[in-house]
Amino acid sequence: MANTTWQTPLGEVAADADMAARLLRRFPALQEDSAAHRAEHAIEVQLPFLQASRAELKIVPIAIGTSDFGVLRGLGETLADVIADHHEEDQKAERQAKVLIIASSDMNHYESDTITRIKDHKAIERALAMDARGLWEVVMNEDISMCGFGPTVAMLTAAKLLGATSATLVKYATSGDVSGDYESVVGYAGIIVE
Repeated sequence: MANTTWQTPLGEVAADADMAARLLRRFPALQEDSAAHRAEHAIEVQLPFLQASRAELKIVPIAIGTSDFGVLRGLGETLADVIADHHEEDQKAERQAKVLIIASSDMNHYESDTITRIKDHKAIERALAMDARGLWEVVMNEDISMCGFGPTVAMLTAAKLLGATSATLVKYATSGDVSGDYESVVGYAGIIVE
């Protein structure tokens, strides 16, 4: 969504219309689609954290509804190109704007804690290796119900092209760690790519 504003209890956050327009022009698989965001809660979860840490903030909200590796890789490549152009323009204008790519996802869903941990660690291993294709393969081949693996594949692709060299697992847990119900859990991992 190129021309929108999101509102949270901490205030409004506008879309970066210029960057969104560039992405839409360069990657025809993207299209304006407000309906894709109506049932997706990732932005509402992430924005308050971002607002609390930054006074000024613009976003380019992208909801991904495909598992096609070629499309996901292409999106990551386009993100890297557009961000690199943005950085170059900022340097010429002597600005210091930074771009952060966030891929939001739960890990495996609604299996036992034991099975979820095994499946999740296979996906986490590929993410920590910054192996976008490997993450895609393990999710597809191991039947891991990681709902945001597409954004993660695109993010890993873009991050590597932009010079990222490492990924660190900040924390891993399952819902069972909080609820005490280990029969049907959802996995969660926080990973920072730099």
